[in-house]
Amino acid sequence: MKVADEPRYLPLRSSRHLGRTMQKYYLLMRYQHLWGRPLKRPLAWVTSGAPVEILRALGIDVFYPENYGALCGARRAAVELCRAAEAAGYSQDLCSYARAGIGAVLRPDLAPAGGMPRPDLLVMCNNICGTVLKWYEALAGLFNVPLFTIDTPFIAADVEEHAVDYVRTQLRRLIDDLERFTGRRLRPAELERRVALSNQAVGLWCEIRDFCRHRPSPLNAPDLFVHMAPIVVLRGTAGAVGYYRRLRDEVATRVRAGLAAVPGEKHRLLWDNIAIWYRLYRFFRLFSERGACFVTDTYTGGWAAALAPGDPLESLARTYTTIFLNRPVEFRVRQMVELIRAYAVDGFVMHANRSCKPYSLVQEEIRRRVMNETGVPGLLVEADMADARVWAEEPVHNRVQAFLENLELRG
Repeated sequence: MKVADEPRYLPLRSSRHLGRTMQKYYLLMRYQHLWGRPLKRPLAWVTSGAPVEILRALGIDVFYPENYGALCGARRAAVELCRAAEAAGYSQDLCSYARAGIGAVLRPDLAPAGGMPRPDLLVMCNNICGTVLKWYEALAGLFNVPLFTIDTPFIAADVEEHAVDYVRTQLRRLIDDLERFTGRRLRPAELERRVALSNQAVGLWCEIRDFCRHRPSPLNAPDLFVHMAPIVVLRGTAGAVGYYRRLRDEVATRVRAGLAAVPGEKHRLLWDNIAIWYRLYRFFRLFSERGACFVTDTYTGGWAAALAPGDPLESLARTYTTIFLNRPVEFRVRQMVELIRAYAVDGFVMHANRSCKPYSLVQEEIRRRVMNETGVPGLLVEADMADARVWAEEPVHNRVQAFLENLELRG
């Protein structure tokens, strides 16, 4: 019997390897505290925009509560975890990743994958959103562990050198603090190695995403959303490089064979914002059943930024400061316009994500500008990335159908 959310398009063989890779990651993180104390590596909880290359170079393991929030959403555990956080006084208006994460700390019996491993320290960078600061302050209080913060100034126009210098100074301070915390010295060669591994994985991820320029596209948005996990949680490791080499080779084979992620591809679409994890395949099936394939997106491209050559700290400072959510509306409009042209996109869908304010608040203005500049239609769908209580089936279905009918009329 088929699972309700099973995709109907061609599945990737690499999905099995992905399952094993992520299972191994969560098991190692979950049970690493059982190892003997001399072998125990400190565990840091980090935000998705934190410079983990520094931590890995110092022998610190990293865990991503945001990635865990996506897992909670995909496994439909987020609602009960959010309720647990709300019962403790956290507002329902807060990010569902934050509420699910705090709920998992308060009620580990409700948490998937055995819950999250207890951190020894927290590292937060506000380049993706402002909520993470208060979220991680709350976690620091719950666990009574140190919190290290990196402040990245918002880039209103072009990147100015004083902004990069400001962040680089903080990275030097972070290294000093972590050396004191771990009792270890950072070896420059090891940091360079971790930066190089990040760049190798990013390069492979860019190749994989670029394959979707082909017609028909070998991948659809759910493929990109699911297979982005290693570029997040294994950044700066040989494991990420090996994983994406395997995936790159499989996708290249699909391109050579002319295999389509969506059979009978008629419409090529762009997705903007985080995935709706609890409706991932079912939602995109509304499109794929009508021959519409999401060939590119803004979300998984957030991990496609390579670190510049040269001094590692300057490269890290520049890259992590210029993450696209830390950029103005003009940058995001230009990014979408370039993707639409590069991938021959016929229309775009924007997820007005109730949880992610930095991503969502300016979407209507971006939609208007992109439509004016490219002439392609854009749809705005209201939902939430993890909290299924926000989902409204009938209104979303009706808007998607009207959008697809418009594409049909346009030819």
